[in-house]
Amino acid sequence: MITLLLTGAASAAVAAAPDAQQRNFVACPIVRDTASVPCWLAEYEGELYFLTLQTDVSAPVNPPMLGHKVLVEGRRTDKPRICGGIVLEPVRLSVVPALDANCNQLLPAEAQYNLDFEPPRPPGPSKGRLAFNTLDVQQAPVAPQRVEKQFSIGYDFDGRVGFKHPALLQPVLDYALAIKARSIDIEGHQGAALLSDGSVLSEAAHLAQQRAQQIAELLQGAGLTAPRYTVHWVDAAPAPNGTDDAPQRRVDITVRP
Repeated sequence: MITLLLTGAASAAVAAAPDAQQRNFVACPIVRDTASVPCWLAEYEGELYFLTLQTDVSAPVNPPMLGHKVLVEGRRTDKPRICGGIVLEPVRLSVVPALDANCNQLLPAEAQYNLDFEPPRPPGPSKGRLAFNTLDVQQAPVAPQRVEKQFSIGYDFDGRVGFKHPALLQPVLDYALAIKARSIDIEGHQGAALLSDGSVLSEAAHLAQQRAQQIAELLQGAGLTAPRYTVHWVDAAPAPNGTDDAPQRRVDITVRP
């Protein structure tokens, strides 16, 4: 559950933000139809922003959902507009779980908004592809020596384990098995997000604990049962700055030989 706090300190932080192009806001997503694949947009302070295309869970950025607001964290660019919206890059989208009946805007296809580039794949079902087999995730190489190695697993705001996490955990599993790891340290973290209007979103309480415990359960469930596990978490979120808040939402994993 996303909690909204209004603080004077947050407003001051926005004024001093080093990146004036950063845009962090919560809004209803908008779907614009095109001749090829629908676009997802969102409006903030009278300006329209492009979020992503309609793709499946294998895409680097997953689309939001109608009927739900979305937390948008992205950097405004000078790239040509897509579907009428300013391009944010990089961009992180986190769907707000609570239903919102007002988030139902659909825009018809218009010739000036037809895409002039090839979408990543045709719209529709993914024909049975497993998302965690198609993500562009660099596999961790097996070290020539048995050394301690760290991994970091990121999350959407208020997010727990999702479709992308199996692919992110595969390098951890491969490395731990390859070096016959004796111990695995897992530390969960949660964060907050400083929005462009000066308000602060805080992640749900005890989320750091839940993330750490879920990661341990996934690794053990995948057969990595020989190592000794140490699972802990940090419930206090660091003060958000509006620029690099997303990396605070993570689980750190240390694999030791």
